[in-house]
Amino acid sequence: MSSADDPTDDAGNGDQRARVTARRVGPAGARRTLMVICALVVLVVAVQVWANVWTTKLWFDSLGYASVFRIEYLTKAILFVVGGLFVGGLIWVSMWLAFRHRPVYAPSTSEMDAMDRYREAIEPFRRATFWVVPLAFGVFSGSAAIGQWKVVLLWLHRQRFGTKDPEFHKDIGFYVFTLPWLQTVVSFLTMALILSAVAALVMHYLYGGISLHDKGVHTTGAARIHLSVLFAVLVLVRGAAYWLGRYDQTATDNSLFTGIDYTAQNAVLPAKAMLAAAAVICAALFVATIWTRTWRLPIVGLALLIVCAIVLGAIYPALVQRLKVRGNEQALQSPYISQNLTATKAAYGLDKVQVTPYTPTKSTSAGQLAQDAETVPGIRLVDPSIVSPTFRQLQGQKSYYQFANTLDVDRYKVGKQTDDVVIGVREMSLAGVPASQRNWVNDHMVYTHGFGVVAAYGNKRTDNGQPVFMESGIPPTGKLGAFQPRIYFGESSPQFSIVGGPKNGTKRELDYPDSSSGGEQRTTYTGGGGVAMGSWPRRVAYATKYHDLNFLFSGAINPDSRILDTRNPIDRVKKVAPWLTVDGDPYPVVEDGQVQWVVDGYTTSAHYPNSELQSLGNATSDSLTSQSDNLRTLAGGRINYIRNSVKATVNAYTGAVTLYAWDDTDPVLKAWMAAFPGTVKPMSDISANLMAHLRYPEDLFKVQRELLTKYHVTDPGQFFQGNDQWQVPTDPSSKAGAQVPPYYLSVAMPDQTSPTFSLTTTYIPTGDRQNLSAFMTVDADAGSTPGKKAPDYGTFRILEMPRNVTIKGPGQFQNDINSSQAVSPTTKQTLSQFLTYNKQVGSSVEEGNLLTLPVGGGLLYVEPIYVKASGSTSFPLLQAVVVGFGDKLAWDTTLNGALNSLFGGDSGATAGDSGQATAPSSGSAPSSSPSSSPSSSAKSSGTSNAAVRAALADAEKWYAKGQADLKKGDFAAYGQDQKELAAALKRAIEAEGGTTPSSSSSPEPSSTGSN
Repeated sequence: MSSADDPTDDAGNGDQRARVTARRVGPAGARRTLMVICALVVLVVAVQVWANVWTTKLWFDSLGYASVFRIEYLTKAILFVVGGLFVGGLIWVSMWLAFRHRPVYAPSTSEMDAMDRYREAIEPFRRATFWVVPLAFGVFSGSAAIGQWKVVLLWLHRQRFGTKDPEFHKDIGFYVFTLPWLQTVVSFLTMALILSAVAALVMHYLYGGISLHDKGVHTTGAARIHLSVLFAVLVLVRGAAYWLGRYDQTATDNSLFTGIDYTAQNAVLPAKAMLAAAAVICAALFVATIWTRTWRLPIVGLALLIVCAIVLGAIYPALVQRLKVRGNEQALQSPYISQNLTATKAAYGLDKVQVTPYTPTKSTSAGQLAQDAETVPGIRLVDPSIVSPTFRQLQGQKSYYQFANTLDVDRYKVGKQTDDVVIGVREMSLAGVPASQRNWVNDHMVYTHGFGVVAAYGNKRTDNGQPVFMESGIPPTGKLGAFQPRIYFGESSPQFSIVGGPKNGTKRELDYPDSSSGGEQRTTYTGGGGVAMGSWPRRVAYATKYHDLNFLFSGAINPDSRILDTRNPIDRVKKVAPWLTVDGDPYPVVEDGQVQWVVDGYTTSAHYPNSELQSLGNATSDSLTSQSDNLRTLAGGRINYIRNSVKATVNAYTGAVTLYAWDDTDPVLKAWMAAFPGTVKPMSDISANLMAHLRYPEDLFKVQRELLTKYHVTDPGQFFQGNDQWQVPTDPSSKAGAQVPPYYLSVAMPDQTSPTFSLTTTYIPTGDRQNLSAFMTVDADAGSTPGKKAPDYGTFRILEMPRNVTIKGPGQFQNDINSSQAVSPTTKQTLSQFLTYNKQVGSSVEEGNLLTLPVGGGLLYVEPIYVKASGSTSFPLLQAVVVGFGDKLAWDTTLNGALNSLFGGDSGATAGDSGQATAPSSGSAPSSSPSSSPSSSAKSSGTSNAAVRAALADAEKWYAKGQADLKKGDFAAYGQDQKELAAALKRAIEAEGGTTPSSSSSPEPSSTGSN
């Protein structure tokens, strides 16, 4: 039988064909599947990028800052393309040249035989490799180039400072604008050349241009020319880096300060110049290899360059510092310290600080404050970092309304009088919405905004310790006038809200609770802010951006709907002005019928020659930023130049952002205004009403006060010795040991005739001493002239204490409070009895801001004491005020009473809380109930008698004995002491006509403060 007739043979051939087909189809199918998956991934990424970019563009368009989006993204795109093409192209050229000039007949060696096998293995992927490798590194390099877009724009729009550095005699603008750009170019070229050199080495080795023999490395002529040119250019670029490094020494830290010092000028700068020259010689040796056909000379030259870099760049400066400088450092460094002092004060705006010696009197006498009668009424008693829970309970009304943890201090003119006020915005907080009501529609379309502001007089209190409100209620009423109360943009606004609708359609957005209208009022947003999103493509874009399909399927979104996002004032300003460093504490202002958030913006640099480098985060951290959720420290790393160049406002209803040039002499601001023309308005556009609320920024002041701990001196020798350095005191109420924050306060310095709204701080010596070294203020009042700052705005005044006299510092005054036996003229109790009793009955005692004022020829300390009853709904009430002057301390239920007690029965001035009913006696538990009436409080106050004082004295005695027995470990005696203490407290409460704490819970707030 022939094979053609054999069926098994046909079957065998069929199986074989099937196996061949399977082998062909299998890999092809897998490739198609992989291609589909890759295409889907690319599509998803492309759609996400499209959604993010388009919605960002819509956001900028809605605010009128389309040019910012266009310039920023166009700059980034150009840098990405140029950087990617340059690096990717350089790598591709290196690979192509190595492949193009590969030897036709490579030497026949065992190594080359092995390389032949590698070449055969990678040959199918060669074409793809020639594109994938440059493309991958090009994308990476382009992405790295994007991060330098600010450096590029600053260089393109560079300005002159008009001041030259003392070493190289170049304008400061060279260091701030040009030097960072040149260093970026050098770094980028270095990366590109290294990558292309590696690519060339690999390709030449792979295709025989470089081979290894027993006698050494062999390179073809083409490979030698290619590599020698690459290495020569690379070494030249590093030589340029050495040369630029000379200028970079002006912003380099040394052991004493930032900038050029003796060692830098006499060792580092010459060394870098010599290394730059050596790099040029080394590059020439690499080029010479083309003709010498040997790598010996460039390798020797490179080795010598490395040795020189070690010897000249590290060892020689260290020897100069050790042998020449250390033994005579003060004399040698003095000229450079002078340069650093001058540059630092100029760069931080501290070149016009007024320092005045001040010897405060310690004695007190009647009428001593008569000459400060204007200052005393403005002493602020309400602590904005403590009273937020009080605002929340008394003015929150509903649990979904909240106030920031730390409120703000401002001043408002009512009639002819200007008062310091503590102000907070009643914002929406979704965390307070009952869980049963949390759903997508409620979260994003119903609970959309807060309502109104609440302002309290800073120097007043009610008879039971509550703030006296200048503006309060829903709808708001008070003395701030009519204004748009709806807060759609704030510090705690939801991530995004969808608002708006037909003019006569259903009102969906919750406005405020109202028992007269079925429980609540609703509204429809008409502010014009946000982005219109009624069209289907926009809904798709936002659904993609937020990964939320409800944008597509919700029937509540209509053609008139608008989406509000990026709602925090800080974030909005940072987005429209990405070149600004933004202050961490925006504050609300009611002006011209609107609530505006004011945000301070700073231009900064880390390249100002010889100016001290400082960490923004560390300098702006204090006890408030460590515990508040609405205060941020400044981000931006280390800087050595800063200006408050911009004042920005964010409309709380429309979201409109307006930037005003506050320091139009700042060259950095001029550069950014040239880069983003038309985005910053001139100061002349600031209205009188807005100008009256602008203030010196707190974060800038914290940066400056930190510097002045060292830079208050003018003598280089004194700076070098460091024996007159200061430090900012630790906040006594901070468990983390953070610095005390600066305080806004209306105060008159000795050279001022009337009190001025100021930022204040105190200094103590460096080390463990707590006596006062200095008191400092900066004039924070911008005035009320439209488009023009007050002449004294930003003036620093320092009262320097005598070094041979011990002046009590804030920490020492705080220690006196904790052990004081001063008697209140109202309650007839000692301060220690008052504190002990309130702590024993379960209440918590909170110490308010410790204010310092130069009045009466000395220094007056004022600290309000708040008492918070036990219970989850209780809140702090101002129950006492402690004052100190010299070595004397007094306290009472009011500031006026405390001052009169301190100054012999009559201080000579009247405090802001004068004439108010006194607080309840400490013999009764402090009430947190807003419904407490003045008559009941007065009655309670009037029941203080000998029995109460005797019982409290016993309580204090048994408490002290209990603490002593506890230290001894005598627990039996301690238990008996506690029983006696409880009995004494019970007698005190019963003598007041009350009940013991165990028989009644802490009073709950009335309905006005409930949730």
